[in-house]
Amino acid sequence: MRKKVALVTGGATGIGKKTLQLLADAQCDLVFTYVTSEEKAHLLCEQLQMQYGVKVDCFSCDVSDLKSCERLMKEIAFIYDGIDIYVHNAGPYIHARKTMMEYTTDEWQYIMNGNLNSFFYITKYILPHMRKERWGRIITLGFDRSDTAPGWIYRSAFAAAKSGLTSLTKTLAMEEASSGITVNMVCPGDITGQWKEATIEEAVLETEKRVPVGRPGTGEDIARVIAFLTDDKSGFITGSVIPVTGGVDVLGKVFRN
Repeated sequence: MRKKVALVTGGATGIGKKTLQLLADAQCDLVFTYVTSEEKAHLLCEQLQMQYGVKVDCFSCDVSDLKSCERLMKEIAFIYDGIDIYVHNAGPYIHARKTMMEYTTDEWQYIMNGNLNSFFYITKYILPHMRKERWGRIITLGFDRSDTAPGWIYRSAFAAAKSGLTSLTKTLAMEEASSGITVNMVCPGDITGQWKEATIEEAVLETEKRVPVGRPGTGEDIARVIAFLTDDKSGFITGSVIPVTGGVDVLGKVFRN
């Protein structure tokens, strides 16, 4: 039986890395992208291949750039027949708090292209293979309550891009359901720093009073949900937006600092 091939953008570090580990454990062959973390990316390739015995390839790709995405898909086509699982993880984020008026045009376009338009760029390439196979799993990442298009002060560009991505996720789910393709969104809570690559086992040893469940969230928390959605038996779940937040009000965080 042919192994499934999974593409995870922004996979060299953080939540993307944890997702790759779980997909490798499920015996998927892997492709992932990086921008600046070249050394970490190639080291991860070696580690995953040795530990799980799967094929792993990584490519430099700036998902905010159309030509870079086109080059990525051509490079993948030289090695693989197609992509069966696509995790749209990479998404630029500007940490500085800015009102809409404070964003430059370049910053605004960077956030929009990297979070929303890049999904269109890449998905256009991978859908024909999924349709041919009558099977596919597509997972996007959003933010809590993005399906309600909420206001998010100082995050206007990111919120607008991800809210648009949420609608596109739901739309694509309806369009491709008859082809055996599911499309869902996972919305992480406030997972920062070392916890992006931490395990649940590590997190349960810690106390975090600002999180209602009482512990920090981890990359593994998010990766477990993503991996579940890629399973053969998860085919009845599509067009869903799934928050994984530990009960944290992510959007209201700014008013508590």
